[in-house]
This record gives sequence, C-alpha cells and structure tokens, in this order.
Amino acid sequence: MRVVVSLLALSASMLCAAAARAEDPPPTPPPAQVAALAGCWKGEGMVMGKPVTVALSARPIVGGAMMLVEADSAAKADPADTYAAHLLFGGRTTKAGEPAAIVGLWADSFGGDGASHGAGKVAPNGFEVSYPYGDAAFVNRWARAGEHLSWSIVMRGAGGKEQEFASYELVRAGCP
Repeated sequence: MRVVVSLLALSASMLCAAAARAEDPPPTPPPAQVAALAGCWKGEGMVMGKPVTVALSARPIVGGAMMLVEADSAAKADPADTYAAHLLFGGRTTKAGEPAAIVGLWADSFGGDGASHGAGKVAPNGFEVSYPYGDAAFVNRWARAGEHLSWSIVMRGAGGKEQEFASYELVRAGCP
C-alpha cells in the first residue's frame, strides 16, 4: 500500500512539474543585433598596444535562447602567445519603449578568476555589454555594417573615464 501511495504521489508531482514547465513563457531571444553575429569572422586588432589576429565563430545554442561566440586570437609577433574566450549572449525582457537588453557571460583562458557576468543593451548598429571586474568595468562594443564587424573593449574606471583596452576589425569568413 505504501508503495502505491508513493507512486501516486510521485506521478502527481511529475505531472505538476510538467504543467508548470508548459506554462512558462518562452525565453526572450537574443536581440537581432546579437543574432547578426552568427557565422565566422576573421580579422586583426590591437590588445594593449600589441598587434593580434582574431577569429570568431558565433552560433545560436540552447534552442536559440542564447548566442555563443568563441574568440581566438594570437599575437602577430609571437603566434604562441594566444588567448581564447567564450562569450554567451541572451536577451532580457524590457519595458515597452526601452532598448532591448542583453545579458552576457564571459569566460576565457584565464580560467574562473577571469569569468564575469555582464549586462548591456542594443545600439543603432550593434550592441554593448559591460562586464564588471573589481572597481572597473570592461565595456565591449560591437558594431556590424554588412560583412564588416568592429569590436572594441574599453576599461571604464570608477570615475567613468574610459581607456582603450582592445579593438578589432573583422570581415565575414567561411566557417571551417
């Protein structure tokens, strides 16, 4: 008898959980400006004054609810001096009339200490996401014009002053 009651209780809880999931609203997709990154990009840039090459691969993940951007770069002077980052972007619900909001997650080859959760919004030709690090924030600005992509990163201090950290100019490329 106890087994039957336990099975009935388990079945009821599973049905309730399934019903609750069925009632959840659909996720807010990444804004169009973020989704426009889909595909592969190659280019060059500067990181802290050092010339680099950069390659991006971007695609929707988790049923289209997020975009994954994988970035790989190498110093031109020393190709063994490499860096990699995985960036996740998702949409956030906003009030009517407000620009589309973005949540960002940054993970890179510096490991867990370099990971950060950011927030941002769309801009006329792209979007920006700010990632806090201590008393500063690294503001990533993305702008796309046709097959050309600009990505810049500035460090914004506590007083709001910005200092260039990195900038890249990329063009759409075939994916491997």
